[in-house]
Amino acid sequence: METRFLRTFLAVVETSSLAQASRRLGITPSAVVQRIRALEAEIGQPLIRRSGQAMRPTPAAAAILADVGRLLAAEEAVKAAASADLETGLLRVGVIHTALTGFLPDLLVELKRSRPGMELYIQPGTSDNLYADVVEGRLDVAIVVQPHFPQPKTLEWFLLRQEPLLLITPAHVEDADPFSVLQQEPLIRYDRNNWGGRIVDLYLRSLGVRPREHYELDSLEAITIMVSRGLGVALIPDWLPPWPEGVRVHRLTLPQAPLRNIGALWLKASHRLPLIKAFVQEAGRPGHAPHETGNDGLNHSHPSPGQREGSTPVGLRPGGGY
Repeated sequence: METRFLRTFLAVVETSSLAQASRRLGITPSAVVQRIRALEAEIGQPLIRRSGQAMRPTPAAAAILADVGRLLAAEEAVKAAASADLETGLLRVGVIHTALTGFLPDLLVELKRSRPGMELYIQPGTSDNLYADVVEGRLDVAIVVQPHFPQPKTLEWFLLRQEPLLLITPAHVEDADPFSVLQQEPLIRYDRNNWGGRIVDLYLRSLGVRPREHYELDSLEAITIMVSRGLGVALIPDWLPPWPEGVRVHRLTLPQAPLRNIGALWLKASHRLPLIKAFVQEAGRPGHAPHETGNDGLNHSHPSPGQREGSTPVGLRPGGGY
């Protein structure tokens, strides 16, 4: 029984989609179907059935699912042990959405050049979900917002970047006093359920400001676009460019602005520790997380509170939570 067939079966069950499974595995949907059929023939039972638009496991598949997961985990552990002193093999990496475009691409280019034996599986997500995946062993390392609660001793944290909060306003808003703006203009709030949004909520509470809230969203790109359209103002972290294309917003610095810390998180006892350390070492090099100037041409230094930094950042695909 080939483990690649088992891995394909598991991908279909987890995604409920032949197309998504094929993208995850880097093969065609027809190859996914062929592998599933070969596995069904070997086991002697149907494993996947279509239910509406989704692919669902049969009772026979549900009965073997846990064993398949343990078998694949054991295979990965054996491979990791065999290459314990080598920077080769598969590394499962979780990444928050704002790091996918502003941080990850240059890092992947450098890793491909300097560590060609490292194979990366990239999983986007929110910080809370990626954190859980690391703790439960589904991911080896994740680039996330620093947790706001104490970390267990089983986890390691490495700071990669610090992003101060800033206030963005539509181009027509002339007021440069952030307190006045927050009291007078409607607020598009960064979702409090996200770890980054929690930082915004605590900052507003510390100021004693109760703004007029119009929307609460978990996408920084969507928030920035809505501010550019004149729907309100927003407190967001100064995340790495590129920003959404064509937006025009004023960026106001804040007094005693809190920081959104971005870093890498992993299990200390991971079987892939050499790969994780190589990945984190490369991610921590200067230039992969610039603080001063981004590739949107904007100055990302931090002037005195209330000072404007300019407008018109460009180019970022929509993303999810953070």
